[in-house]
Amino acid sequence: MRAVIFPGQGAQRRGMGAELFDAYPDAEQEASEILGRSIRRLCLEDPDKELGDTRCTQPALYVVGTLAHRRWREDGGAADRYAGHSLGEYCALHAAGAFDFATGLRLVRRRGELMAQARGGGMVAVLGLEPPRLRELLAEGGFGSLVVANDNAPAQQVVSGAVEVIGDLVPYLEAREVRCARLNVSGAFHSPLMAAAKEEFSRYLAEFRLGDPLVPVIANATALPYPPGETARLLAEQVVSPVRWTEGVRHLLDAGVTEFVELGGRVVGKLVEQIRAAPRPEPVAEPGPRPGSVAEPALRPEPASRPEPVAEAVPHPEPAPSPEPARPRAPERTAPVDGSSAPPVVPTEPPAADERATHLGSEVFRRRHGLRYAYAGGGLYRGVASPEMVVRFGRAGMLGVLGTGGLPPAEVEHGVREIQRGLPHGRAYGVNLLADHDDPAAEREQVELLLRLGVRTVEASAFVRITPALVRFRASGLRAGPDGKPLCEHRILAKVSRPEIAAEFLAPPPRSILDGLRAEGSLTDEQVRLAAQVPMSHDLTVEADSGGHTDGGIAAVLMPAMLGLRQRAVREHGYAEPICLGLAGGIGTPSAVAAAFLLGADYVLTGSINQCTAESAMSAPVKDVLQDIGVDDTGYAPAGDMFEMGAQVQVLRKGVFFPTRANKLFALHAHYDGWEQIPLRTRKLVERTYFRRSAEEVWDEVCAHLRSRGREAQIAQAEQQPKLKLARLFRWYFHYSTTLAMSGDEHDKVNRQVHTGPALGAFNDWVRGTELHPWQHRHVDEIGRLLLDGAVETIGAAVEHWQATLGPRPEPVG
Repeated sequence: MRAVIFPGQGAQRRGMGAELFDAYPDAEQEASEILGRSIRRLCLEDPDKELGDTRCTQPALYVVGTLAHRRWREDGGAADRYAGHSLGEYCALHAAGAFDFATGLRLVRRRGELMAQARGGGMVAVLGLEPPRLRELLAEGGFGSLVVANDNAPAQQVVSGAVEVIGDLVPYLEAREVRCARLNVSGAFHSPLMAAAKEEFSRYLAEFRLGDPLVPVIANATALPYPPGETARLLAEQVVSPVRWTEGVRHLLDAGVTEFVELGGRVVGKLVEQIRAAPRPEPVAEPGPRPGSVAEPALRPEPASRPEPVAEAVPHPEPAPSPEPARPRAPERTAPVDGSSAPPVVPTEPPAADERATHLGSEVFRRRHGLRYAYAGGGLYRGVASPEMVVRFGRAGMLGVLGTGGLPPAEVEHGVREIQRGLPHGRAYGVNLLADHDDPAAEREQVELLLRLGVRTVEASAFVRITPALVRFRASGLRAGPDGKPLCEHRILAKVSRPEIAAEFLAPPPRSILDGLRAEGSLTDEQVRLAAQVPMSHDLTVEADSGGHTDGGIAAVLMPAMLGLRQRAVREHGYAEPICLGLAGGIGTPSAVAAAFLLGADYVLTGSINQCTAESAMSAPVKDVLQDIGVDDTGYAPAGDMFEMGAQVQVLRKGVFFPTRANKLFALHAHYDGWEQIPLRTRKLVERTYFRRSAEEVWDEVCAHLRSRGREAQIAQAEQQPKLKLARLFRWYFHYSTTLAMSGDEHDKVNRQVHTGPALGAFNDWVRGTELHPWQHRHVDEIGRLLLDGAVETIGAAVEHWQATLGPRPEPVG
């Protein structure tokens, strides 16, 4: 397998492209017209010494790289994969058919202009130093504001940051005999200091209609192939994200690439050889600090050979909270309504006096998870709540949860590692743990994977009872504090919509499960003893009517009932640490957030509104539809993972037939005991319009899936029980419909299954006519702050109204 790779800045040289301009005079003329200057003269003569100017370097390298690829293709070259280092990624995308020559040139010209405008930053290449030692030196020297912007090769990293700090870094490293070289750049490329350039570039990208690569292209920002509909977003993200070249090359090697062809330079091919030759260590289990911060974890040993520095290189920006004018303070509750006090479990920096949104909800919840805001984003299915989304939440001081439902273990592991690399040390995150009612062993395997990865917080969803897997996660994180009381290192945010299930999470783990785990050696005697003193969950998310799995509950009914359950649990068990109740479902406007806190919520958790954002992994065509739905454009359908149980999910109704067809399948399953019993006419209709293939083909796919997960016994069982086989056939439709939505497939749009609730419609109505109407301008952390700020205003206005209407509160008598 062959990969074609393109270099970025650092590969430019006077005289490059001479033979290409002669071969393609039309392209030379088109490029010169777009740039307003002779591209030939710039590349071959460079009379004004401008080839090193970012504004000129990037268009020049793009033209040379793309024309080199054109000639290579005409000579019979064919590529299975493409990749490019920073600027070179544009050459790769053009080569893979994502946009034409002129569009790419206009993009890199604007990119170069914006990067050239960056001031106050610098970059230093650090050579031959193992990453652990580099981290130690940076930490010891107080260089915590710097980021590792380029992972060029195992022996070459590039550090980026403010110019005055970078200026101090070189003598600091040289005094310790560390080889380093300050790069001749004006900005802190591929770092949070480029956030303004990214936002401006995002607006420019929105003016173009970019396609998907026809051949896989590895993105610098993710070290993975570009997914459908994500070209513009990832190009914008690249401006502020690290160039993960080492990881990207290793992805290509793992995919079977054996031959690398560099076009447009002679730089990145050398890096590939260094990466290929370097040994790979075992993955690190503990989460630790993340790449993009100076204390990123050491994922591999590094050789001491001295590579050439590669200039281009950056992490997701960490947005700073926007200060607001002084207003009346919003109500603050520093403890749950049960009146108990909370120990400072996780310290958090005190909020500024005028940032009243940081006072909403429970201080206990914020301290417990190390958050700035009592705000969380739920783990949307199939990875819609992406690693990028979780990182964005975490950097803003909110709790993001990775969506794992329906994902294989390898993708879950990759997502967790993405988050761990993207978040600064100490920032909280969560991972969704979806109940597996068909295969408890798979649920247990998921927990063991999360424990191995060092995950400390899970969001438990769709559980109807406490399972051994949940208890294993919870209790294995218990240890005794100095006073002998339990300290909980593993947290479960349980999403509950029924009081009887909430009561189980508010109680200690079942004794029978604890004894079973101790007998098998999964828990120690001390952990079992401590588990009897804590609830299964200190954080219960009360889920009212919502997108995805829902019981259609009403927040104003559920919340008081759950508050009563909490009081009884605390009274009965005498827990040392307070229990927090959050509210989810219908949270899409400032008024809804305000109402949640006034109902007694310690935190709020959003879901549907995050699906229609730039960070969401949902496909762009679906997000185009979601940004315009209203509050009445959703409906209910059976839940594919709980099909026989009759559980429901709330899904998109506008423009699709999925809810109607899913309910039809549920009715057929209820009335017939097997596929062959269904009338022939109905079977043909289902095959033609629902499945888009024969039932036999569907069953073959079901069997292949079950065999891949080692569930051959379930195949044999279904073959013996026609009604069970019928359920398996119908469940396939739910998988198929979800895949259609995630891929953005335009050929069968009516069968798309999109989990969403009316909260998104309410949010759309709130932002209609503003710059947040297009989903490309929606970012989960900014939405969260807008909702919280709006809730502060709503509560303040309500308090003023009550005071004006009711008059001052009377003083108590006596």
